[in-house]
This record gives sequence, C-alpha cells and structure tokens, in this order.
Amino acid sequence: MENEFRDQWALVLGGSSGLGLASAKKLAQHGMNVCIVKTFHLDALKQETISEVIAALPKKSVQLLLHSIAKGSVKPLLGAPEGQLTTEDLTITIHAMGISWFDWTQQLIAADLFTANARNIAFTSEGNTKALKHYGAVSAAKATLEALMRQMAVEYAPLGMSTNCIQAGVTQTKSFQMIPGSEEIAAFAKHRNPYKRLTAASDVANAVYLLARDEGAWINGTVLKVDGGESLR
Repeated sequence: MENEFRDQWALVLGGSSGLGLASAKKLAQHGMNVCIVKTFHLDALKQETISEVIAALPKKSVQLLLHSIAKGSVKPLLGAPEGQLTTEDLTITIHAMGISWFDWTQQLIAADLFTANARNIAFTSEGNTKALKHYGAVSAAKATLEALMRQMAVEYAPLGMSTNCIQAGVTQTKSFQMIPGSEEIAAFAKHRNPYKRLTAASDVANAVYLLARDEGAWINGTVLKVDGGESLR
C-alpha cells in the first residue's frame, strides 16, 4: 500500500481498544507512524506521561493528534448517596474526556512537535446535546470538548492546524458497553439507523483517515457525524 504519510506520526490518546485502536490501525496501513498512549490507570492524564511522550517524538513530526480517551462516570444525578453523581465525578470526567485534549495540544505546540499542516481530532457523541440516562458527566465533558474544538479551530489556524470533532454513531466498544442500558440503546440505534446497522469502529477510522489526508486540510471547526444518518431520526 502507498506510503502517504512518510516520516509523519499519529499520536493516539486512549487507543487501547475501540475507535482509537481502529483508527491507529487504519493510519498505520497507510504508512503513518503511530504512538498509542493507553489510558490504564489514567496514564494519559499524568504530566510525567506527557513529558515522556514529548521527549520521544521528533520535532515537527506529529501530523495527527487523536483524542480517544473514554474515562468517566456514568452515574445518575439522583439515587442512593453512594451511587449518585458527585462534583468530584464531574471534575474527573470533564478533565479526562475534555480538558486533557487541550492540555496535550498546548504542550505539543510548545515542544514544536506538530507538522506545518497538522490535524487535531477528538471523538464526541450524540450525548453532546441530548440528555441520556446516566450520561450527565460524559455529556458535560463532550460539551467542553466541542467548545474547546471551536476555539482551537480559530486560534490554532495560523499554525496551519485544523481542529475537528467526529461524532460517531452508536458503536459496540468496551466504553459503550459500560453505559447502563447499553443493550437497549444499541437496539434502538440499529432500529432508527437508515442502514439498519450500528456504526462500526472501522467506519469511524475511515473518517479519521480522510481528515488526515491532504484533501482534508480545509475542514476546520466541524463536528463531523459518522453515523450513517442515525442522528437524523
């Protein structure tokens, strides 16, 4: 297969499974070097991890930063005191699934690691605008993520960087299966999808690859829906 991304790197945060891993594999198939920062024990959220990764990557080599961290609380706002959402849960979730994207980006810029036309991508979800069961903390994190995306799209454009979010349809990943009632959510999503199937991780990986190509350079500040039309119904 043609090497489209010679000497370029993709830095994938949270790529141990699901959308991040599928995207890493797709990019690697097309010749991009891939560095996956797994999120076991919240490693990707630690400053020492960021510093270690930055020290290991060549200057001006990161063509793509992909934020795929799925660490957060899926507790209800009301319930037994020991089982309901707390301010600490909100803080941890918003930092892991939202603010950490900004933190990594800022430090990569400071270290002069991005290429001249780099791509910055994060995964969001339909819960960004809808109230879903037990999804309050993640919804708040995704709203933060998208607000940061819009601001980064404007303020980082002079660096040649484009910044976007991908809103995937319901996909059977490990993180999705941790959501209470995930089986019912998946069944409903399949029913309302015009193609009568769920989104596959490979569908999302294809979109990441398309944005990473030269032809994707002018797409900036967008929430790109990759759901087969699921969210239309």
